[in-house]
Amino acid sequence: MGEKKCPHCGNWSKWTTDVNDICEHCGKPLGGRDLEYKEQRDRDTKANEEQWIFYIKETDSEFVKGMKKVGNFFYTIYMAIITFLAWVIAALPG
Repeated sequence: MGEKKCPHCGNWSKWTTDVNDICEHCGKPLGGRDLEYKEQRDRDTKANEEQWIFYIKETDSEFVKGMKKVGNFFYTIYMAIITFLAWVIAALPG
């Protein structure tokens, strides 16, 4: 446990290295830019997951869910093969 200077009021508050910690004096978050960055990263991660071609939505039918699972399985196999081939090509010269 340490202390961090509040970016809003300038007073020192107890800080447990969590970006969601609240200032004891003004009640605003101590995270500052780190909190903004984390929230932006969470939004981007969620958007990327939802744009994935094999993302299973709750509204998908059972057939579509099954096809997306099969597609995801074959995509994983494909990426494993490509990764192995890249490793073999990288290992050959040395």
